Amino acid sequence: MAREPKTWTPFHELDRFRRDFDDLFDRFLGCRGSHHETEANVMPALESYVEKGKLVIRIDLPGVDPKDVEIIAGGDHLTIRGRRERAQEEQGKDFFHREVCYGSFERTVRLPARVNSEDVKASYRNGVLELTVQVPEQAASRKVPIEVENKS
Repeated sequence: MAREPKTWTPFHELDRFRRDFDDLFDRFLGCRGSHHETEANVMPALESYVEKGKLVIRIDLPGVDPKDVEIIAGGDHLTIRGRRERAQEEQGKDFFHREVCYGSFERTVRLPARVNSEDVKASYRNGVLELTVQVPEQAASRKVPIEVENKS
């Protein structure tokens, strides 16, 4: 029996555009939100800030065994790399929705000037890798006053 042709609506076009746009981001930015079956480079979320004279770098690594993570501190860069493995064979499963990404990841963070990469400390808790290093006073930020000239 022949199928009836679908009626054109702008919503179908918008949905196709959204899928194409998501695919573009998946290819260029890693696996975020990917619905593909293949493994891709994972781009874990990262945040960094200075608190009480220490640079803190936090990386979300849920489901990643800390033994599978490598941290390389050298010069003015800090590189974190590892791999998120699938826990078990997934053949025969018909996924309804999937946003979990598997595969290799690598993130590099530039350290502020005069930070000694030898002093980097790492801890892992609740799926979050936290790296800390003391920031020398010379490298700390300061507020710069603005001089206002009078036009007289």
